[in-house]
Parts: sequence; structure tokens; C-alpha cells
Amino acid sequence: MNKILFKLGVLLICLIPFFSTAQTKGFSISNGEFQKDGKIVKIHSGEMHYERIPKEYWRHRLQMLKAMGLNTVATYVFWNYHEIEPGVWDFKTGNRDLAEFLRIAKSEGLYVILRPGPYACGEWEFGGYPWWLQNNPDLVIRTNNKAFLDACKTYLQNLYAVVKGNFANQGGPIIMVQAENEFGSYVSQRSDISAEDHKAYKTAIYNMLKETGFPEPFFTSDGTWLFEGGAVEGVLPTANGESNIENLKKQVDKYHKGQGPYMVAEFYSGWLDHWAEPFIKIGSEEIASQTKKYLDAGVSFNYYMVHGGTNFGFTSGANYNEESDIQPDITSYDYDAPISEAGWATPKFMAIRDVMQKYSKTKLASIPEKIPVTKYPNQLIKSSMDVLSWIKKEKPVVNDQPLTFEKLGQGNGYVLYRKRFTQPISSGKLKIEGLRDFATVYVNGVKVGELNRVFKNYELTLSIPFNGILEILVENMGRINYGAEIVHNTKGIISPVFINEYEISGGWEMYKMPMSEVPAIKNETIKPGRPVLYESVVNINKPADTFLDMSAWGKGIVFVNGHNLGRYWKVGPQQTLYVPGCWLKAGENKFVVLEQLNENTQKELTFTDQPILDKLN
Repeated sequence: MNKILFKLGVLLICLIPFFSTAQTKGFSISNGEFQKDGKIVKIHSGEMHYERIPKEYWRHRLQMLKAMGLNTVATYVFWNYHEIEPGVWDFKTGNRDLAEFLRIAKSEGLYVILRPGPYACGEWEFGGYPWWLQNNPDLVIRTNNKAFLDACKTYLQNLYAVVKGNFANQGGPIIMVQAENEFGSYVSQRSDISAEDHKAYKTAIYNMLKETGFPEPFFTSDGTWLFEGGAVEGVLPTANGESNIENLKKQVDKYHKGQGPYMVAEFYSGWLDHWAEPFIKIGSEEIASQTKKYLDAGVSFNYYMVHGGTNFGFTSGANYNEESDIQPDITSYDYDAPISEAGWATPKFMAIRDVMQKYSKTKLASIPEKIPVTKYPNQLIKSSMDVLSWIKKEKPVVNDQPLTFEKLGQGNGYVLYRKRFTQPISSGKLKIEGLRDFATVYVNGVKVGELNRVFKNYELTLSIPFNGILEILVENMGRINYGAEIVHNTKGIISPVFINEYEISGGWEMYKMPMSEVPAIKNETIKPGRPVLYESVVNINKPADTFLDMSAWGKGIVFVNGHNLGRYWKVGPQQTLYVPGCWLKAGENKFVVLEQLNENTQKELTFTDQPILDKLN
């Protein structure tokens, strides 16, 4: 018996190293430190969103991040980018192939921080929420509301099915998952909701992530002064925009059992930009100096953004303030980031790389070769077509009152509201306080003015003759993605229309124009002041990145070979649109422009090899 016990004891001693290895396999938070396979690591991360980068360029951008001296990439998952229709999910096509992005990150030797929301913010349309959630009268977003939480659960289940197997404890690259996002900020703005309900909501999201299968560790992120509202018990709180290391440590200790690890989850290397406002720049020396402070203090960090990319299509979100009812984000998400919108190494990139090299025990990876960029010759417009005539060939929805985009079953793009008058109005003041967001107004096909939520311009003077027709072409410029007003995000005309204080009701016709597909252009006579679709066919021998110079145009969107490049607007500061070379082809390339204002008939497309992001008009 003693010999048997002795042999068992020897066996147990021999197995101790095996059990220790098994217990420390993967990524964890232990003894106040981040640990990978039992070894202490510091997270030096950069944020880039796969949704904002052409899939063909993912590897290049990740190699740029690595060459800057970083070991981790952080990315949001935007719910509405993957649930493309209610109950219809796409995690495969084009930029939506999240599993491929994770595979590439792993192959480049990078860790991944996953930020699934369900609320993301990110200057993205509706903060990542699907627009149709607003059609459920029982659903209240970002609250402890059963209908909303049920929708969140469905989203997380579909997401987990895609990312399963990609976590560090499964041999994958994902080391941490964020629970919600900046909830402390929302709590501070929604004092109308009780603290108990706020707590119940954030706890429900955390539990839902775990129950769905997402593994520990999790983290939250807020401004340090907002931890009380955003922190979740048992979850690591990280700071956004905190440069004072003592403040960081003090607040993390308070909400994390008196110990770290300490991380700035959003270290702002640049800043977001709105239409009609100056392009914001942050100096290279300031970012490099703060990077050094974090490295000296052993603080982990994530540059937001290391590479911004582009708000292609209708994906850009919006903010608001006291001066503007809405501040739509520009199409470029360049962000004055270290890696430019087109993937170039900026002076800021080089300054950070120099600092990171001094703290690295090994030589940093080489900077990838710059993707070719060119200035193509100007190209003549081939065809043009009147938008109002084209859209009215569709069958309208008729209602006594104007309907919102949501009630019409449309998320983005444009809606034409049309009303016939049986009696004349010699001089009237048209007032649409419920305009969301930009409108061009026509009487009998002639433009009479513009209404604009950005500048709080909700009324204009007009005359309507007997049997006259009023037409209002309304554009959704992006749903609010941050703050208390996120709960008020329907689009189109959302309240009654008035002329001289009389409500205009009965017989409203609504023509949907989501612009989800490129229309076929039939060449015809066009008139100044009416919206026009222009087409140009560009012959290219060698595809390369380029920029469309839209500074001579008014307002609209551009498609190239079926890809929606996003919105342009003469007010600036953005005057060019980035055209990825991977979306071009040798031979004929079709460019289609929807020009809403058409103040001057356009004759040609102009290309350049440099972006213009800081020119206001």
C-alpha cells in the first residue's frame, strides 16, 4: 500500500507542470497583469475597422500596424453591417467577411480585441444598430427592455457562430471582448432612467455575452470620471482619452479590487470630422510623447484610430450639439490617424514607430510598400438622366401624412415626397420642423430652395399655382450614433408639413429611392437645378488607387463599378473621394454620380493623386 501511495505521489508531482500549463493556456488577467500562456504581456494595439477597408487591403493595413510596432488590432463589429435585412445575415461577402479578417490577423502574428457592442458608436450609422428596430413600438434601445435584449441576443448568437474557435483559449487571435461600449457616458446623459435600470441593462449585456459563449476576459471602456456608470462588477475597466496615468491607476484600482492591469482603450491619435466644420488635426509630437509616457509606466493602450479608412456607402453616422441639430460625419474616416485613409505612412506614423523601436528588444517589421496611386486624366461625362422623372416611374406609397423612411421600409438614401394642390398659394411659408435631414424643394419641377437640418434651416417662402405640384427630395445624412438623442433616429419627414401655419395633409405620394443598386442611365435632356444621374466610362490600363476631385460639384454620392464610394458635399472640409484601386479593373470602369443640386451641368470627372480633406467653403 505504501509503495502504491508513493508511486501516486510521484505521478502527481510529475503532473503538476502539465496542470499548470493547462490552467494558464490562452489569455487571462491575473495578479494585476495581462497574461498570455502564463507570461505577462503589454497590449500595444491599434484600432482599425474591417468594414471601412476594402477586403483586398486588409493584409496591407495589418502589416502597416505591425510595422508601427504594435502587437494587437482592435475592431468594432457593427451589428447593422451584418444583419442586412431583418433576419438576413451576411458575414461572408466583401468587407463583411469577419472570419477572414481574423485569419489574416492571426497569420500576421497579431492579437485581436473584439468590440461587438451591441452598441458600438464609432461614428457609424446609428452606432451599429439596425434602423428597423425603431419600427417595433415595444422596443427601447440601450435599455433593460425585453424586446431590445431579445434582438441583442439574436445578434450575439449569430456573431458567435462566426467567431467561435478564434479565441485565445482555442488557439485563436482574440484576447479580449468588450462588454457594451462607453455606457458610463450614456448613463451621464440619461438621468431620466434610474440607476437600477442602467445597472440591470449593462449586467444583462455582460451575462448575455457569457451565456452566448464569449469567453473571459471582458473589459469596459469609459472616461475615467464615468466608471461608476459604465463599470461592471468583475470586468476590467479601461479608460478612454486618459493621459494622466495617476488618474488612470486610481480609478481602475477603485473598480478592480485595487489592482490593474492599466489600459487606455481609446488613445486618440486624431479626431472625428463633420461636414461644414474644420478638419481636426493632432500633432505628431504630442502623440509620440504620450506614447512614451505609457510605455515608461507599463500602461497598455489602443490607438483610436491607427487607421480610419472610409465610410463607404451610407455607413457614416452623426453627432449633434447646441449649434447644430445634426452633425453628419464626412465620408472619409481618415481621422488624422498615423496610417492615412489610403494606407500611407504619415509623419505621425514615423514618429510613433521611432518611439516603439526604442522600446522594442527586436527590430520592427519593415514598412510595407505603398499601394500604387495615380492621377488619371479627366474623363468626359457620357450620359445623364433626370432623377425626378426617373423615380416617378415607380409606384408611390400614398398616405394622408408623410411617412418616415422606417415606415416606408427603407433605411438609407432618399425619398421623394410629392403633393398636388387644387388651390393656389400666392405666397406661403413652407415649414418642415420634422425634416431629417436635407431637402431640395421643387414647385412644378423648378427648384425653389433647400432645407437643411445641419444649419437648422426648416422653412422657406414659395408660391404654388392652381393644380401645382410640390416635391420634396429628402436625404438621410446618417443616424445619430452617440448621446441621448440616439433614441430619436427616424428619417425623412417625421412630423406634419405646414404652409402658413396650415397643416398640409391628404394625398401625399412617396417614392422610395434607397440607391442600394446603381440605376441604368438613359441619356436625356437635363435641366439645371434638378437632381441628375451622370455616367462616365473610364478606360484604365493599370488599376491603382486614386481620388475623385468633387470640389466643382454640389452634393451627392458616387458609384464606381457598383461600389458606393460615399457622400460628397461642396461645403467641405472633404472635397475628394477615395477610390480604391482594387475596385477598378483593366479596361472599362463605370462611374455613376447622383448630383442632387446640379447648379451647373457637369461635363467631366476630375481625378487627383492627393486627398483634399481640409478645405471649407
